[in-house]
Amino acid sequence: MKAILLGTGTSQGVPVIGCKCAVCCSTNPKDKRFRTSAFITDGNTSVLIDCGPDLRMQMLRNKIDKLDAIVVTHEHNDHIIGLDEIRPFNFRQNIIMPIYATEKVKQEFYTRFHYAFVKEPYPGAPRAKIINLEVNEAFSIAEIPFLPIVADHGGLEVLGFRIGELTYLTDIKTIPKDQMELIKGTKYLVLNALRREVHHSHLSLAEALEIIEIIQPQEAYLVHISHHMGLSEVVNAELPAHVKLGYDGQVIEW
Repeated sequence: MKAILLGTGTSQGVPVIGCKCAVCCSTNPKDKRFRTSAFITDGNTSVLIDCGPDLRMQMLRNKIDKLDAIVVTHEHNDHIIGLDEIRPFNFRQNIIMPIYATEKVKQEFYTRFHYAFVKEPYPGAPRAKIINLEVNEAFSIAEIPFLPIVADHGGLEVLGFRIGELTYLTDIKTIPKDQMELIKGTKYLVLNALRREVHHSHLSLAEALEIIEIIQPQEAYLVHISHHMGLSEVVNAELPAHVKLGYDGQVIEW
């Protein structure tokens, strides 16, 4: 199984428009971050986690030309607003794209992208269908297993996913104890860490490290990173050996 971190940045991405800070002006490719998203494949089936505004360039950069389904963590724009970019997959594969999401997220898709779900779409429109997810009810997309994990994002319920040996959690602030138990034992943990300072709806660096200490993964990668976090080389030098800032294009295999 393989995961590619397609994007590791926060909702504004990095660099931020108009910002002249050291991170935004960095020439290190690992300091350039698309909005957070991931790609999962077992070599036969290809699944996208979230479809944000950078979807087109993420697909091109990583040479992804086949997509079988999308799973969605929550309805914020930086995680769903790129849905229109699925059209090449609709056309190439002649499919209506399955999107796995909760009922609440489904209604947001219907509101923002009603034209993708109508019975008689206009020519060239994206085509999608929603498959309802339930918290903690495992499902599979072909041979790829998913277990939805529920967490809190500043009062908004969001999902993470345990996919065999990898757990993917983004845009979380807290995880209920019973959900933490479902994550324990995972070898690879992808977890959000917005910045060093405390934030009302995202984990800070220190808070993320506390969760990593509880879960004890073999390796942990931090995502949904803002330019306030600092230069990747500087931050990585301060982190425990098994924890690193994730970067766009990073591959995790298990």
